[in-house]
Parts: sequence; C-alpha cells; structure tokens
Amino acid sequence: MAPTLAPVSEALRLQALRPYQLFNTMQDETFAELVRLTAKLFNVPIGIIAFVEEEDVRFGLNYGLDPEMDRVNRWETLCSVAMLHEGTSVFEDLRERPCDLINPGLVQRLNLGFYAGSTLRTREGHSIGVLCVIDHKPRTFSPAEAELLESLAAVVMSLLDLRLQLLQEPTWNQQLWAGIYVRIESSVTRLETLAALAGWEDGEDSAAATAYRQSTQEEILRVISILAEQIQALQA
Repeated sequence: MAPTLAPVSEALRLQALRPYQLFNTMQDETFAELVRLTAKLFNVPIGIIAFVEEEDVRFGLNYGLDPEMDRVNRWETLCSVAMLHEGTSVFEDLRERPCDLINPGLVQRLNLGFYAGSTLRTREGHSIGVLCVIDHKPRTFSPAEAELLESLAAVVMSLLDLRLQLLQEPTWNQQLWAGIYVRIESSVTRLETLAALAGWEDGEDSAAATAYRQSTQEEILRVISILAEQIQALQA
C-alpha cells in the first residue's frame, strides 16, 4: 500500500463504503444512464462512477471503457488521488504534466490526456469513490466546470443513497428517468449543438468561444438542478 494515497481514517472509510459495494456488480440502468449523461454534459468520451476499495478501484459503473475493465489496481488510478481532495482534482495534460503519486502504467495503456474527478462523500464525510470525466486528449477545465462536476458528484451520492433505500422497488428507475428526460431533453440537444459550434472556433479565447462555454455551463447547471429535484421528489 502506498501510504501517501491512503486517508488517515482508512478503516472508517472502508466501513462506510461497504453498503455501496453492491453497486459494483449490479447492472443498474439508472447509473449506466447517469455516467452516460455525465460524459455527454462535459463532452468527453469517458465517464465513471468509481468505488475505491482497499487495493482496487471498481470501474463497473462507467461509460466509454471496455466492459471487461471493471477493476484496476488502486495505486495506478487517478481516482485514488482525487478521492483525497476536497472539490475537484484536475489534470489537464497528463502527457506533459503527469501525476507522480501513481504508477503511470494505466494512464499510458488507456492513452489518457485529461482527467477530472470529484469525490463521492457520505453524509458522515467519508470518501468512498469518485465521479470522473476523462478524455484521450488534453483539454482545459475551468473552475466553473470543476464546480459543476462537484455539484454533479453530490447528486450522484444522493442517488446512491436513494437506491439503497429503494432496493425493493423494481420500477423506481423508470419513474426517475421518465421524469428527468421530459425536462432535460432540450438541454441535452442544446449542449450537443454548443459543443459542435465550439469545435469550429479557432481559439478558446474568442468572444464566441467564451459565450459558448458560458451557455454550456448554464445548461449543465440546469440539468444538475433537475436531477436533484427529481431525486428529492422520490425521497419524499
């Protein structure tokens, strides 16, 4: 074990993780849809809800990875680093500025250029994992985007808690996503359009590119707010 990557309260953290570990093997369409939506919101090819266990990190709840890659060594993944921090951990260019706290083998094998991850934290404050977005090419990630990812991680944590409460309700996810997609369909379409428009810009600092980023962040915030509202409605 690499002590620099182990929280001081590791035993308590692992105990807090235990109820959520059942999601490692569940084929739950709710979380499959959530990581797909996360990747789409941030216009990246990979989104992951990662659970950090004692020696491994479980990637079973992911969008964009090989289905066989559901478990990796904890000391090879950036999720082990992101889990230790408040807020969002960002590595904008892993080729030029790699993280020296982990073994770089996995980053190199997956040809990763960018990583941003926000901690999944229980109500008691224990870090059980990370919500992360990943790209094969380097990219910038603004403080506003980092804050949005952190807000989305809080929504994911609320949804994980809700799922534990509703394990015996087979149709709960249908109710959840039926309500969500009626309200976010226009935002998702608009985000796709904004991403396409931004791709035509020659520079990130142009007035148009700045406007596209601002509009994108506003749409993501709207989607996050709707997710939170729908979860609260099911909790009532």
